[in-house]
Amino acid sequence: MGSCDPEPQKLFIETPCIPSPPLSRIAGCNVFLKLENLQPSGSFKSRGVGNMMYQAMLAKPAGNAHFYCSSGGNAGLACATAAGTLSRPCTIVVPTLTPAHMIEKMRLLGATAHQIGPNWAAADEHLRTELLAHDPAGIYVPPFDHPDVWEGASFIVDELVKQVKPLGAQSIDAILCNCGGGGLLNGIMAGVTKNLSTQTPKPKVIAVETIGAESLNASIQAGHLVTLPAITSIAISLGAPRVSERTFLWATRDAPDILQSVVVTDAEAVDSTIRFADDARMLVETACGATIAVVYNGELRKIVGAGLSDEEWSRKNVVVVVCGGQNISLEMLREYAEKFGVGR
Repeated sequence: MGSCDPEPQKLFIETPCIPSPPLSRIAGCNVFLKLENLQPSGSFKSRGVGNMMYQAMLAKPAGNAHFYCSSGGNAGLACATAAGTLSRPCTIVVPTLTPAHMIEKMRLLGATAHQIGPNWAAADEHLRTELLAHDPAGIYVPPFDHPDVWEGASFIVDELVKQVKPLGAQSIDAILCNCGGGGLLNGIMAGVTKNLSTQTPKPKVIAVETIGAESLNASIQAGHLVTLPAITSIAISLGAPRVSERTFLWATRDAPDILQSVVVTDAEAVDSTIRFADDARMLVETACGATIAVVYNGELRKIVGAGLSDEEWSRKNVVVVVCGGQNISLEMLREYAEKFGVGR
């Protein structure tokens, strides 16, 4: 890359980790928020997508790269944001379930955006066969299934191990994150393996999905990778019909002792998004609300604090990855609240 090209840290940033007194009181233990909603694109996707694009640029002649990304929304925004920083063109293909305002955001960032197919898999197929295949300068940017994407997400744990100690936490007992295709979860698992493998006991990693987008949980239950026939959850950012093979291996072969799959309802995700807006003054997607629901609904203690006294549980340290996401607005949240009868 030329001397004018940005360093990778310009494509994603080290985000703060802060204690959350309201969630700590609700959970009964120490809860810390890793604020990935502050990434340049508004979600954790900036890490993995930004890292992958940067690594691809290193291997591509300067000025001769066109990025192509299929996405439910946030990966496309991350690609468009990074492409703008790199001064390179990008083309995004999203499924028909992606709201118009998300597509408009991509176009405002300079991306060429197309809407094709009922789900991400169909959009991805169109991108690969009809667009990328005909561009010799094209670079494919997968939204979750690539080692460089996982590496970018793994930096979250690199940062956490140095951030929590000044906050009074000498260990991390659990990390909560959501799981769509598995890019974030793969990175968290790699980061835990690299940074916390000698901690006793090892931290739990709780991967959260919603009913109607639970491709990881369905695969674990079946004992093999499962492709969901359709995505029926409103948390469309979790809408990968099939998780990556690496995700399935983390859950079933490499770390089943620490990785816990949890499924919540759309209603719980919406209710938690509303409560989190009140408690933390932050508006996040329902996909992120799904993760936080594990704190609000008491499932966290059942998984991490089973058998502990209240005093023992109060000393445990839990990190919630606030993944962010831009597919949300106050109007959308009001509509969801009305639909599910929550947040009243």
